[in-house]
Amino acid sequence: MRTTVIDEHLIKQAIEDRRHFHQYPELSGEEYETSAFIRKRLESLNIERLNYQPPSVVGFIKGTKGDKTIALRADIDALAITEEGDRSYISKRPGVAHMCGHDGHTAILLAVAEWLSNHRKEIEPNVVLIFQSAEEITPSGADALVNQGVLDHIDAIFGLHLWQGLEKGKIGLTHGPMMASIDDFEMVIEGSGGHGSMPHETVDPIYVATHVIQALQSIVSRKLNPIDAGVITVGKIEAGSTYNIIPSTAKLIGTIRALTPRAVQTIQEQTVQLAEGICQAFGAKAHIDFIYGTPPLVNHPKESQLVESVIRQSFGDDVFQLIEPVMGGEDFSYYLQQKPGVFIFVGMGGEKSAYPHHHPRFDIDEDVIPEAIRLFIEIVKNYNL
Repeated sequence: MRTTVIDEHLIKQAIEDRRHFHQYPELSGEEYETSAFIRKRLESLNIERLNYQPPSVVGFIKGTKGDKTIALRADIDALAITEEGDRSYISKRPGVAHMCGHDGHTAILLAVAEWLSNHRKEIEPNVVLIFQSAEEITPSGADALVNQGVLDHIDAIFGLHLWQGLEKGKIGLTHGPMMASIDDFEMVIEGSGGHGSMPHETVDPIYVATHVIQALQSIVSRKLNPIDAGVITVGKIEAGSTYNIIPSTAKLIGTIRALTPRAVQTIQEQTVQLAEGICQAFGAKAHIDFIYGTPPLVNHPKESQLVESVIRQSFGDDVFQLIEPVMGGEDFSYYLQQKPGVFIFVGMGGEKSAYPHHHPRFDIDEDVIPEAIRLFIEIVKNYNL
């Protein structure tokens, strides 16, 4: 397999673009300056733009054969985090920063767009370029685009993430479940309050809540199929106003993560059953609301085997890494619910990218940008499913 050579001009442009996006971040659903920048660049490259709701931007490049259409996706939104550090390209917008790498993803896909535009005669499939808004929030930007029909004529979709948790120089994926669902919950335990000196005249929701919290952990250990991964975390408890009064209610707020739809369903059903049963036993009531987020991200084996082959042949056997699934979530999962495809981690963990995603000092290692550009290009050139 002949590998693609990326021009130094394209690499330099991608790094400049990335630093521009980094300095001028925009929150989910508000990326209008970013999308204007992308539209202007696509227009300069004579790339057709398809009509989808802004601030997402979708481009289209017709292939020489055109019998297949594949999509490449980049997320464009930033986070509500105040960046820390003294880098020259630090965010100029207080309280908003690219602390997950989306600035890099956007710059990478723009570079890929330029390469594809300049090498149209080498590209057999049609290519749809998805610059997606609002990955970091619910409702999801991916879900919105799917509902608008962005995948209607797509045969396969590919996405990547510059990943601090993977060693620099490695490119990794799984052949199946790769990232978890994200569903949150709020549970109100309704008891009967009173004075702390007379607990027998109350139904103490705080005491009941302690039993519920303990019992929730039994779902993963005793109700979930051992081959399915899941996590239940209660991260916040709200109850009471002073030390000697038993309140009438206690609120538990938490998150549920799972790698398969079956596990998601089991955890949710068991959460309701356990909470209601325990509360009833103590004379209390449980009111549970689920805040549904992204589904599990599951790579499709045929496409992931293709990408593994591309990585091994274009980058070397030692670069490919079969990774373990992670319990973080990604709205790329909405695309994979509808169409075959793969999500890929491009490793950058090391001295230049030492802090985890969403940390105030997070930064990407720009050394890996050329390899990420080339990865997308090689997938396009070798797509033959």
